Parts: sequence; C-alpha cells; structure tokens
Amino acid sequence: MRILFTGGGTGGHIYPALTLAEGLQEMDDNNSLLFVGTARGLERELVPRAGFPLRTITVSGLERRLSWRTFLTFARLGKGLWQAYRILREFRPQVVVGTGGYVCVPVVFVAACLGIPTLIHEQNVLPGLANRYLSRYATVVAASYGESRRYFARARRFVVTGNPVREEIVQLSREEGRARLGIEEDKRLLLVFGGSRGARPINDALLAALPELLAWPELITCFITGKEDYEYVCQSLAGGIGGEKQGNIIIKPYLHDMPAGLAAADLVIARAGATTLAELTARGVPAILIPSPYVTGNHQEHNARLLEREGAALVIRERDLAAGSLAKQVRKLLQDPARLQLMAEKSRSLGQRQARDLLLSLIYELAGEGHQSLL
Repeated sequence: MRILFTGGGTGGHIYPALTLAEGLQEMDDNNSLLFVGTARGLERELVPRAGFPLRTITVSGLERRLSWRTFLTFARLGKGLWQAYRILREFRPQVVVGTGGYVCVPVVFVAACLGIPTLIHEQNVLPGLANRYLSRYATVVAASYGESRRYFARARRFVVTGNPVREEIVQLSREEGRARLGIEEDKRLLLVFGGSRGARPINDALLAALPELLAWPELITCFITGKEDYEYVCQSLAGGIGGEKQGNIIIKPYLHDMPAGLAAADLVIARAGATTLAELTARGVPAILIPSPYVTGNHQEHNARLLEREGAALVIRERDLAAGSLAKQVRKLLQDPARLQLMAEKSRSLGQRQARDLLLSLIYELAGEGHQSLL
C-alpha cells in the first residue's frame, strides 16, 4: 500500500502518525509511506529520525484577528494547495491520514477533492480548528474520546478509537527502563517534562522547588527542559550540570527514550497534551498535570480534568504554580505508596491500548476504496 501521513508542528500531532507508520511497516515492509509537513515544525527532526521520508509544503496557521498576516496566510495556503496537489500526483497514495496541525488542511482537502480516501485523527477532547474544518470532507473522523463527537456533527463517519501509542510504551518493563536511564531500583524517580518544546513556567517552578527535592536522598529527578530552555536551566543551577546524571538529578534538553522514562518513573509532572496523556494512561503512571493555557480553546485543561475526575492525576493550573506547593505535592504523593498505586490503577483503566490496531484496521479498510481516486 501507499499511505501518506500529514500532521505536524508539535510532537502531539507527529507521534500518533509515527506510531501508525511503524505499525504499517511491521504488518508489511513493502508498504510505501510518506510524510508531509512543514520545514518549521518538529516533524523535520522526528520523521527522518524515525526513518521515514518527509516532504514539506508552505503553509501557516490562521491569525485570530484580521491583519496583514491574514493575507500572507492565505497566500501561503494557495501555494500549499498547489504543492500538496503535486505531491499527491507524484506519490499516488491509496489513503491520506491527517493527525492535526494546519499543514493537514491543504493536504487532506486536496486529497478529498481528488477522491482519495482520507482519515483524520483527533487526539484531544476539544478538537483543533484544522480537524473541525476538515471533518466535513474526510471519509472518516477518528477521535480519542467520545466527548468529541458533538464537535464533528458534519462528519460523514465518526468513530472512537483512542490515541495510538508506541508498543514499547506498554511493553517495556520497569527494570529495563531503569537500566536504560541508569536509575537504581531503590530510588524514587520524578520525571518532569513540558512537552516537545519545553515550558518555561514549569521549568521555573521546578528550579525553585529543586532545593527541597534535592535534599531528599531517596529521590532522583529527571528534568527534561526542552531544547529552547536547556542553557537557561543549566545557567540557573549553580555551575551548570550538563546532560549526564549528577548525584540525584538528571537534566536533558529532550528525552528521545520516553518509553524508558515512563517505565522507570514513579511520578510524572507534565503538560496535558493528548499524546502525553495517552502514553501516561497506556502505561498507568500517576501524574501532576499542568495544562498549557496558551493552546486553542484551553484544550489541555479539558484533557487533564478528565484524568483528574477519574482519580488518575492531580491538576495544577499554571497561574497557581508555586515552588513550595509543587515540592509539597511531590513529596506528599511519593510518600503515600497506597495513593500512588490507586492513581496508577485509575490511569491504566483509562488507557486505550487497542487504539493503534483500530486505526490500522481503518487504514486497510479505506485502502480498499482507493480505486475510486481521480489519480
């Protein structure tokens, strides 16, 4: 089969597509796969790193208010539509899969106009603008949560699949994860990350909380700063620390081995992006969630509150972050094994481990309709 994936900007849009692409390769290594993104999104790094070809087009997000940038956006969209058409004509996919981000709009729209079966996947409870717009053209809309249904009233077909996660997230043992990160079995591990681009408020709150956390010898803190804040965090710590384990702190700009991190962690502090939550719940990891207030429709808080209601996580709004309260919550949870165990069980009960297989079945089903394409 020839399958084209499009989506990008953040890891939350890219990782589900990579998970599906890897699944298609496992099922048949003769499958031909192509990714379409932009030259500015995280896909330019993650897709080639995973071993898949990437083509880029010119497109940008729509401004929330009318300005000269609005006209620039529409000019870029026109160029992106033409570039998408050329790529589709050359690659001749049987199915186009969109996983979110504004790059999906020209690719999925042109594919639908050409009669190519299309599937869009929405990771969040509150859908993004691109997927809401494309839902009227897509062959199938797949959502992670049933609560999203009301936003896709014009969809031709709506299914709830969950959000796919890498197989290793579920399969890797705690012992293997700790061995890969160099974490002793008798230590507690706090894993902190703010998403693929990092999060300055979370980094600042943790920097302020570190003196109390580092005074606890049983605790190791794995602090993932994001690439943009790595130097800032290192300079904020006396003498800098660098990327290796020093005492009871590990600091890195990015953790490529997230399966090991989640397998090894006793507690996670993170944003509430859809892929992060899918991986946390598939694994069953207790979490303190700090939703980003800067995303469209405050969708991360919608995601986080769902876990909080089920007892799988605590939610702290960014404006309520304080060094003392963050350190206190961490110690309170890690010193209460019974509560941590209950949170882990609640988290695991929300995990949607079948999501990848359901989406792969949909792709194969749609590929059987590919003969209708105008290509």
